Parts: sequence; structure tokens; C-alpha cells
Amino acid sequence: MPRPFRFGVNLIDPAPADEWRAKSRRAEELGYDVILVPDHLGMPAPFPALVAAAAVTERPRLGTFVLNAGFWNPVLLAREVETTHALTDGRLELGLGTGYVQAEHDAAGLPFGSPRARVDHLQRTVEELDRLLDSEVPLLLGGNGERMLGLAAEHADIAAFTGASLVPGNTEGKLVPIAGEVFEARLARYKELAAGRKEAAELNLLIQMVVVTDDPAAAVAPLVDRVPDTTAEQALDLPILLIGPQEEITAKVLALRERYGFTYLTVLEPYMEAFAPVVAELGGR
Repeated sequence: MPRPFRFGVNLIDPAPADEWRAKSRRAEELGYDVILVPDHLGMPAPFPALVAAAAVTERPRLGTFVLNAGFWNPVLLAREVETTHALTDGRLELGLGTGYVQAEHDAAGLPFGSPRARVDHLQRTVEELDRLLDSEVPLLLGGNGERMLGLAAEHADIAAFTGASLVPGNTEGKLVPIAGEVFEARLARYKELAAGRKEAAELNLLIQMVVVTDDPAAAVAPLVDRVPDTTAEQALDLPILLIGPQEEITAKVLALRERYGFTYLTVLEPYMEAFAPVVAELGGR
């Protein structure tokens, strides 16, 4: 029996207090199960934003999606997590990643480090939080690399996949979709590493685009132009793109669970309304 679906929305646009409260309430009205906030410069500060969202909602859980571990001292982070967990009435879900935008580290005057160093710091952070936290806070870990898959297999209650990778040499965090076969290989490797778990983790997928249209080829054309050697048909088949008529989008979401095991899908704020019919039809099923 598969897990029931959960749906989250990542609120990425800073807003005045009234507007922030209004869009948090709107996410709850639309049926979203989780209200999420990322951890990028120029976007809302995660913990106060989640506390503000909690104050005007009752049902959704509140999550970081995901914290850049390189921004945080683990001991100070534990304090933030405990306080936010308390102020959200125990609704907090903690998402962590290594961070991938060098320009943000440069702007903050923080070391970026090699991929190995960033994973080392994330591992220390996970271990310190496990030691320091008094509260039971669900942990989400996201990443595609071998060590990240191993960390998620060992520690995560929720294993998150982006279906995208950093453009080599880019310091601004520009991402491109990874090929379908690469995505499937990474997911298969995670499942291999997690085979010995007593309880399987929830699998999360970050959806990059939701467009309801009767002309999906036209809608995906701008993306195809940016990704060499990719056809419109190949792009539309990518798990992270939901583009087409409403009934086909709903069918694809069901197929993501059937084919890959994804039961927790996250959409970005610009697509909150477009994805709402799927939430209404499939939420909790």
C-alpha cells in the first residue's frame, strides 16, 4: 500500500507582513500539506517566515526547503530549530542541504569549500543536531551525489530529489535538468543504499514547472532552447516538469508515485495556483 500523497509549496518571494500572512493562508485554503521556505540570500529568512506562517494557519506543517548548512553553526542552528519547533506548535520539518550557490557564500563572507568539505559540514551538522535537539523534528535531506545519497539513506525521514544539477563552473546557482536515465540511476542508488532501513523514508520531488496548457510543446520550448541535445518530447517526459492538460498532469503525478515512489511533491510559489487542482483531487489519497 503506497503512502498517501502530501503536497508542499515553497514560498520564495519576500513580502510585507500582511501579504505574507495572506499567501500562507491561501496555501492552507488550497489544501497544501506543507508550507516551505528556502535558504537563499534575497529570499525570506526561513525561521521567522515559518513562525509568521504558523501564526495564521492551523493544519499545514512548516518546513525549510532546504537550509544551506554552510550558513549555519550547528549549535546555533539547534537553538533556532528548537525555538521554531515550539513556536509552530510542533509542526516544523527540517530540510537540510550542502548549499550550492558560491556567490551567496562570497556575499556573506563565508567559505564555500569543496564538495567534499560541504558534505563533511552537513554530516557534522546532522550529527550535532541529533545530539542536541530535545524535540522530535522530521529531517529532510536533499542531494544527488553519492555521499549525500548515503547520508539521506542513513538519517533522513524524507529523502528529497531535485532532478536538476548545477551548471559546471557557474557560481550563481544556475541549474539544468538532469537526463531521465541519470535521474533514475540516482534514485535507484538511493534505494539500494536505503535497503536496510527498518522504515522506508518518504520520497520528495521538487517540481520545477507547472503549466496547464493544450500546447505543451510550446510551453516547454524556452527550456529546450537552454538544454543542449534535448527534444521537447524528452523534456516533457522529465519527472520535474508538469506541463499539459489538467488531466494529463494529474495522471503524471499518479505515475510518479507508481513508477518511482514519490508521494511528497513540492512546487515553487509561482505555480501554487496552477497545481492546486491536483492538490484538491489527490491530497491525502
